[in-house]
Amino acid sequence: MNPRPIGTMTDDLSALGHLDALESESVHIFREVAGEFERPVILFSGGKDSIVMLHLALKAFAPAAVPFALLHVDTGHNFPEVLDYRDRVVAERGLRLHIASVQEYIDRGLLRERPDGTRNPLQTVPLTERIRTERFDAVFGGGRRDEEKARAKERVFSLRDEFSQWDPRRQRPELWQLYNGRHAPGEHVRVFPLSNWTELDVWQYIAREKIDLPAIYYAHERPVFRRAGMWLTAGDWGGPAEDEPVETRLIRYRTVGDMSCTGAVDSDATTIEKVIAEIAASRLTERGATRADDKLSEAAMEDRKREGYF
Repeated sequence: MNPRPIGTMTDDLSALGHLDALESESVHIFREVAGEFERPVILFSGGKDSIVMLHLALKAFAPAAVPFALLHVDTGHNFPEVLDYRDRVVAERGLRLHIASVQEYIDRGLLRERPDGTRNPLQTVPLTERIRTERFDAVFGGGRRDEEKARAKERVFSLRDEFSQWDPRRQRPELWQLYNGRHAPGEHVRVFPLSNWTELDVWQYIAREKIDLPAIYYAHERPVFRRAGMWLTAGDWGGPAEDEPVETRLIRYRTVGDMSCTGAVDSDATTIEKVIAEIAASRLTERGATRADDKLSEAAMEDRKREGYF
């Protein structure tokens, strides 16, 4: 992850290439937050969007260090390849990492395992409590508007109340890239520098910047089993059942999260060029195709966001 120099900055983004304009906007957002807030933090899972977000932060403040810590909500069911990548990047860059553990809350009796084994919905309490105890007043997330309809409603600066809850009626206008970070004591702002990016933009930027990713994003042979129309990785979270045979398939992951609800897709895209071609031809969003937690109801994501989720 060696950021190339940012091109000449200009107020006229139409004068830039497509990826340069997106990069310029994101860098501006990072610098705006640094100027407005006291204790920002970057949500970092080791997934591709958070990796690109960190890359942009490195660019925004180079040659100085990134002035923010990282925060990862660890479900205990994360892909080992992703955790290894997270730890390697933190060590190489000398970054500060906060980990909020879902397993710790379960062990303390503050959360209870779900019957379906998924822990994605259980992330909200550890996340919001860590934000409160560390007094983070701005929290960067890698959400994009093209991912899911609830995320499409959200502004770049998204105000959360003292309980970390999101109220779409409190959304503020963001004309001319002017962002309002005003918040009362106890409130904070979720910030989404990749709001206007698409999945294809992210991959094209990864290719242009030569950003290293966990190998899980490229096609590889892996033992998986079929559940609810998705290929899932076996694990101690509760899969597979007796009637769910495991088979080795050539697959890759478009998005990564809790192993219990993140599905793989059949793919022979072993290179970034093949991944880009595959995404360009796809008619399904990455979350719509591979995230079981978003299929619990029509408003599953919006309900979780109202409670304090990403």
